[in-house]
Amino acid sequence: MISRVRKHLIRFSRTQIGTTSYLNLVQEAELGLNLDITHEKSRLNEILTEISEQEHEAGRPILGALVKVKGSKGQGDNFYKLCERLGMGEWRTLKQEEDFLKDLRQQCRDFWQDDKNFEKFL
Repeated sequence: MISRVRKHLIRFSRTQIGTTSYLNLVQEAELGLNLDITHEKSRLNEILTEISEQEHEAGRPILGALVKVKGSKGQGDNFYKLCERLGMGEWRTLKQEEDFLKDLRQQCRDFWQDDKNFEKFL
């Protein structure tokens, strides 16, 4: 499932503008998760965190930035806390930085729209 989500987000970053929602991710990547069930939504959060950590450790942009959290301005506190754990700064400060999330999303697009990166790392 991790591989399927990662590949979907990479393709999304190459071909789509904006963000995707949890629901769209589940449907488009055919994950079969029911987001109304707490542990299944938590599983998706865990998958996105794991992918983001792996991508960051490999020196690539955080794909989880492309997934918008319903009811927030783009990401919930857990995303910013992940960024803090990855050494990007204090989470509350990152959350207040107007361009932080926009820049992360653009980094994803720039990286994955490069055909060399796509062929090498997909």
